[in-house]
Amino acid sequence: MEAISVFAPASVANVSCGFDILGFCLDGVGDEFYIEKTVEPGVHFKEIIGQKLPLDPQKNVAGVAALALLKQHPSDCGFAITLTKGIKPGSGIGSSSASAVGVVYALNELMGLGLSKMELLPFALEGEMLASQAAHADNIAPALLGGFTLVRSLQPMDIVSIPTPSDLYAAVIHPLVELKTAEARSVLSAEVSFKDSIQQSANLGALISGLHTADYDLISRSLVDILVEPKRAPLIPNYSALKQAALNANALGAGISGAGPSVFALCKGKENAKAVAQSMREVLESSGTIFETFVSPINTQGTTTTKSHEIL
Repeated sequence: MEAISVFAPASVANVSCGFDILGFCLDGVGDEFYIEKTVEPGVHFKEIIGQKLPLDPQKNVAGVAALALLKQHPSDCGFAITLTKGIKPGSGIGSSSASAVGVVYALNELMGLGLSKMELLPFALEGEMLASQAAHADNIAPALLGGFTLVRSLQPMDIVSIPTPSDLYAAVIHPLVELKTAEARSVLSAEVSFKDSIQQSANLGALISGLHTADYDLISRSLVDILVEPKRAPLIPNYSALKQAALNANALGAGISGAGPSVFALCKGKENAKAVAQSMREVLESSGTIFETFVSPINTQGTTTTKSHEIL
């Protein structure tokens, strides 16, 4: 194989009560990579389409992830990368994570390393750290592995895949304003009360149980964040109205996607998800805010090869 095309999907992190540890993978929205082997060694960006991002691999999320992989698994050849960004940076649906996981997945295939997706996660994490200034894998894990994932530990890395109920859909609305992860983290408290930590743990445990048993009522009762959402909600335009609109349209629950400004709602059934998305659209239409919306099943495949190319 001399070249490869890869699709790396968007993702939703935190998932209300799962701050920094729980995420799920979206379908149909993501970054596309086309990577060719070259005689010249190293990593080179031929083009980045859709966003203005650094071409210097040491200043680019995908480049840093690629260099981390090549440091441990050196190659005699080089790699020329064309990246089409389908996710806007700062959108809250895993833009940097898609870039990081897409490139390490592609290089693993091109080099024939035979590493599992789980073994690729530490290299992707190196790239994610450049973007967020913190080590967390709640976007990179679902984007690479698919489905719902729980980050039990980073050192050593221990990622748990969680079953996805078959009729679970997500509606996501993205107000077109940029909110940096570092900024959203700066408003969080360094300490929380013992009482609140117990309640948050109970919500997370119940949510995991609901996903395992496809108990939609339990999922709904558990999608409650008492630690992070109150701090971050003021950073997101019309957040309270968006969440209430989703709940009024019978969403199971709604919350901030990642660090924001995107807002997600989990729903039972595709038609309900469409109705929830429409209700959230109406909120921003009335406010004059520019936005995008997505309705997606939970993507259980994660990052995939789209097609391979042989250069003769």
